[in-house]
Amino acid sequence: MKVINILVVDDSALMRKLLGQIFAAEADCAVRFARNGVEALEQIARDPPDVVTMDVHMPQMDGIACLDRIMIEHPCPVVMLSSLTAAGADATLAALRLGAVDFISKPDGAISLSIQDMAEALVAKVRAAAGAKLRTTLRLQERVRHRIGQMAAARPGVAPATGDRAVAPAEGDGLVLVGTSTGGPPALEALLTALPGTFPWPIVVAQHMPSSFTGALARRLDGLCAASVVEVVQPTPLRAGGVYIGRGDADIIISRRGGGAVAMPIPSRQDYPWHPSTDRLVTSAMEAFPPRQLIGILMTGMGNDGAQAMAELRRQGGQTIAEAEETAVVWGMPGELVRAGGADWVVPLPEIAARLRTLIA
Repeated sequence: MKVINILVVDDSALMRKLLGQIFAAEADCAVRFARNGVEALEQIARDPPDVVTMDVHMPQMDGIACLDRIMIEHPCPVVMLSSLTAAGADATLAALRLGAVDFISKPDGAISLSIQDMAEALVAKVRAAAGAKLRTTLRLQERVRHRIGQMAAARPGVAPATGDRAVAPAEGDGLVLVGTSTGGPPALEALLTALPGTFPWPIVVAQHMPSSFTGALARRLDGLCAASVVEVVQPTPLRAGGVYIGRGDADIIISRRGGGAVAMPIPSRQDYPWHPSTDRLVTSAMEAFPPRQLIGILMTGMGNDGAQAMAELRRQGGQTIAEAEETAVVWGMPGELVRAGGADWVVPLPEIAARLRTLIA
């Protein structure tokens, strides 16, 4: 059994104690502690851990500044701990953009009473982070491009990777369905910023996130993309070129109203373990559109959400793209789609937008 060496970085002695108890209960986890970003950098330089968990707000050096230094000086997987607030959401999205693998929200109220509510999810995220890929060179290139206000264009000419099924470009009324989880916000940014504002089909996104974060994600992407990006908080008509982000802690489905397509938030269901559910989104879209007028994209993420529904979409005549293992932070969701034989194309992240443009006339 491989032991995961974890560095917990938090200025709260109580939080360090409680997180230490969570990891101490796991046979494959060994834990040590730092009180702030300065101590964390010293420990990482001396004895690099397998995974760092880090609070966003700390004295001397906060989590964002420390993360930036870690990713330049001693890259390793980082899981951020964030508050469920608007400021916490903005800071978390900035951390994911800088290179954090994932995040988890701190419980509300008395932490000592509610810490076990996050224990299972925290351990799962740390285990996934321990096996995650860090594209450090790509991240640094992206940071430079963002700082000078430029974006790299996606490379053209992507060939089918899982078969030679001939597919004519789709025309007319259609929909793009995107599912992602761990590592998803930077992947969505790479995909959506490479598409023009005149893209002919709506794009509906299921990104696993709490409801306090998906609005901030939509606002951030809206400021970066040529297309309009909104969070779906009520039945929303789908317009060509628009991007529609499912609200967290709920699901998003597609239906027809008055002849037009709408995206709708609906309460989550226990038989779908991740939310917003990609499986549920794709299944509802196949009831509202002919499958040949749907394109499914499954990108980086833990678990298998979306794999079953997108494999069925392909069987019924739709088209599907899985992010390639070489660029996925966690090749869980797209990997499951490939293993199920449900991917028409397996494409590195920088090339997905180019492939998508070739599929729609």
